[in-house]
Amino acid sequence: MLAAALVPLIVHAALVLPARVTAEPARKPPPAAAAAALQAERDNIAQWRRQRVNSLTSDSGWLTLAALFWLKDGDNSFGRASANSLVLDNPALADTAGSFVVTGQRVRFQARAGSGVSHNGLPVSSLDLDSDATEHATVLASGTLRFFVIERAGQLGVRVRDLNNPHRLQFQGLSYFPVSTAWVFDGRFEPYEPLRHIRIVNILGMEEEMVSPGALVFSRNGRKWRLDTVLERPGDKELFIMFADATSGHETYGAGRFLDIPLPAAGHARVDFNEAYNPPCALNDFATCPLPPAQNRLKLRIDAGEKTYAGAP
Repeated sequence: MLAAALVPLIVHAALVLPARVTAEPARKPPPAAAAAALQAERDNIAQWRRQRVNSLTSDSGWLTLAALFWLKDGDNSFGRASANSLVLDNPALADTAGSFVVTGQRVRFQARAGSGVSHNGLPVSSLDLDSDATEHATVLASGTLRFFVIERAGQLGVRVRDLNNPHRLQFQGLSYFPVSTAWVFDGRFEPYEPLRHIRIVNILGMEEEMVSPGALVFSRNGRKWRLDTVLERPGDKELFIMFADATSGHETYGAGRFLDIPLPAAGHARVDFNEAYNPPCALNDFATCPLPPAQNRLKLRIDAGEKTYAGAP
């Protein structure tokens, strides 16, 4: 309901002023102005890249993912021992840490006595768990491990992070195309009335519908290109784009890349492909990345943003 209430505001913002034709510049700016714009863009992207790396390498970053398990109804025992339903051979985990008990769409963790499992620094005996479908998933801890319930396409699972994951400790850094102002656009936003629900398939083959408030239109190489946007959560200040292009599977990750853009204002939104980034699946085997829908697979070479991660699993 909140998402449905927010989308009309986006549509209204898109219709405030008459849409301007998005076109490639007819002439180049003076050299001094072009150089200043490029330097400003480089400074902006340098800061964006620092924030991106800080996020990836943080305690909750994608590089810490160590395991992913899918739950069945009833009891799902969890621990190092091979007799458990969910087995993770990690010295930070007890032989049997406890069980995830699933009843419908509810999950409760029953800890084994002396297992060392905690929540917010306090020992856990039994605790109802909120999934990541809520604003704040319930995170349990055992040594350097953090684990919590996720929900994907109605299916419940347990995601495990290891603060000492080698992917994090041995992070090799990211590589990029050169920053270019040629990949920064004043995109036109075309709202969908009524809003659309688009089918998204993730890398595991699971399907779900996501809310699309409209499409972003930009011009390149003498023609217009469209990308459907997604509103992930009510109250988000950005729209999410999954896309693939002619660099996918070559210089960039084969399954495509992601891009975030600000909510449109007066029918337009700034699009900066220098901020195109790899999905978490490019960095770790335990992510559940959504894939670009067919309409977002462009026959255009977007040589901007992140390249394929050299330390890919």
